[in-house]
Amino acid sequence: SEPLGRSVAQDAMAGSRQAARALLALSALLAIARVPAFYLPGVAPKEYMEGDRVEIKVNKLTSTVTQLPYDYYSLPFCKPKKVMNAVENLGEVLHGSVIHNSPYDIFFGTSNFKVLCKVEMDQDNNGVKFAKKVKEDYRVQLIMDNLPAATKMIQKLNDGQTVTLYDRGFRLGFMGSPALPGTTPGVPYLNNHLRFVIKFHRSDAYEGARIVGFEVEAYSVEHKYSGEWKEDPDQVTFLTVPITPDLPPQPLITKAEVGVPPTTHVVFTYETTWEPSEIKWASRWDLYLYMGDDQIHWFSILNSLAIVLLLTGIVAMIMMRTLRRDLNRYNAEDKEELAEESGWKLVHADVLRPPQNAALLCASIGTGIQLLGMTLISIACAMLGFLSPANRGGLLTATLLLYVLMGVPAGYVAANCYKAMSGEAWSSLTLMTALFYPGIAFACFLSLNFFIWAQGSSGAIPVGTLVALIAMWCCVSLPLVFVGSFLGYKAPLADPPVRTNDIPRQVPEQAWYMGLPFTMMIGGILPFGAVFIELFFIMTSVWQQRFYYVFGFLTLVLLILLITCAEISVVLCYFQLCNEDYGWWWRSLLNSGAAGLYLLGYSFVYFFTQLDVIGTVPTMVYFVYMGVASLYFFLLTGTVGFGSAYIFVWQIYGAVKVD
Repeated sequence: SEPLGRSVAQDAMAGSRQAARALLALSALLAIARVPAFYLPGVAPKEYMEGDRVEIKVNKLTSTVTQLPYDYYSLPFCKPKKVMNAVENLGEVLHGSVIHNSPYDIFFGTSNFKVLCKVEMDQDNNGVKFAKKVKEDYRVQLIMDNLPAATKMIQKLNDGQTVTLYDRGFRLGFMGSPALPGTTPGVPYLNNHLRFVIKFHRSDAYEGARIVGFEVEAYSVEHKYSGEWKEDPDQVTFLTVPITPDLPPQPLITKAEVGVPPTTHVVFTYETTWEPSEIKWASRWDLYLYMGDDQIHWFSILNSLAIVLLLTGIVAMIMMRTLRRDLNRYNAEDKEELAEESGWKLVHADVLRPPQNAALLCASIGTGIQLLGMTLISIACAMLGFLSPANRGGLLTATLLLYVLMGVPAGYVAANCYKAMSGEAWSSLTLMTALFYPGIAFACFLSLNFFIWAQGSSGAIPVGTLVALIAMWCCVSLPLVFVGSFLGYKAPLADPPVRTNDIPRQVPEQAWYMGLPFTMMIGGILPFGAVFIELFFIMTSVWQQRFYYVFGFLTLVLLILLITCAEISVVLCYFQLCNEDYGWWWRSLLNSGAAGLYLLGYSFVYFFTQLDVIGTVPTMVYFVYMGVASLYFFLLTGTVGFGSAYIFVWQIYGAVKVD
């Protein structure tokens, strides 16, 4: 018995040394986390010579108030002679991007003032359409040389320094207020004049110049001109040129009021300014990807590390002291003294008893493995720069493809676990793994898609894309899950460390703090607490349309999350077994998976404190997406907890002598 006890202690000490080495490696990762992630551009740089045409494409209209994107030409903007669609990838379509050509004529190095067209506001409810989108705070998204249009902002840091930031797109218009001279409170005003500030970089390494910045300054100008409007707008003499901030803005009055006639027409104009820049082409995305002061990310890392160190200390104490004492006592020769003892050894004949709903449990574990593999590979590729922001929709496309390809490990793990639980209907398990949780997400998104389609939003998934997604699911993911399940069910199992009795042991009455609700509360709050600061930035990038590109920090936070889930699951499983409750299968999944419930609760807090969403459909969009995200986060964290508890149970019962 003593050699066996010393063996467990030595294993525990070796584990602590491995943990120390892991912490040293983590410190090395922290040292390089501040280095910004490089990226491999999605397109090759293009050089422009003097007079070359520079194309501007229109993308979509977006709003943080409605969360519903719209096609640019869903509003009566000026159009080119022939509107042509650009080819979008799967991720762009799911994002609601609809990219077209535009009527803007831009030539490299040529600065001039141009008139696009005059739009009649009293026809086809054009004025009402524009006014509605202005009230809903929509922004216009344009693209030049694969760079999104941006509004330049100057932010002052805590140390007094100023930094230049880019906000994607520009405002369609604004609402009048007493703080804006020359405007009427409550009246919408349209930004009908655009000043394109195009930055370019020259180098001896190539001929011509490369575009490294695309800034847009939007103005609202109530244009005045002399004489009649002519078919050729360039022949019209404008009285409001040059454009200055003190010119009267362009109101959108849709109904005649006392002394105020309705707006009959709006003239759209633009001008171009070219500025040389020291920014190199490879660094032109830096202003878009700037995430502000990174001290908050370091605080998040340190906060998470504190939780990990606390749990590591608890696990080390259990492994080095408590388990060693238990093993020495359980392996003692005096069996009469052991008869009156209580503890985790007394449930050895029931600890591997298959749980209820074993197929659903294994399907949950398989889907969790699928999500874990997808997440790890996606973040690794993004951190290494293979998912460039220049490749619009690339991250979402890669994530979907990885989820489909991870069907093999999902089926393998689900079937292998099911076989260990003495399950035999492996084909039914395979169908459940491949269809159950993806089916829940697909049903939610399909139902939501009808509401988005009714709003006329470009965020509604087209029928062709739906067919493609179903084909990926049924023709690729499902067969891969079957392949993995076949291999997993045929794979040999290790001999179980203990035998299971035919008659189950009665579980004694448990204290309130060992009940499932309390253990889920404890098991979920620590993993969620390790990542909630980074979750705030991720949710901000999704719902407030910001770029998120600090994948170095995200990798560290994900690593800490996995360690936290594993350790809290081991601790709670040990306490449960010590109380002679052998129903650890589902509990290990639910305890650490409860982090998903905290995410769901936090989504309500974020909605009411950070967003100004209005309307029923936008609210549905937010909560349906966050509900599905919370479910998948539950499966991911729960799977890590289940796996660590499974290994822990097999190790401790394999180290004790059982008659």
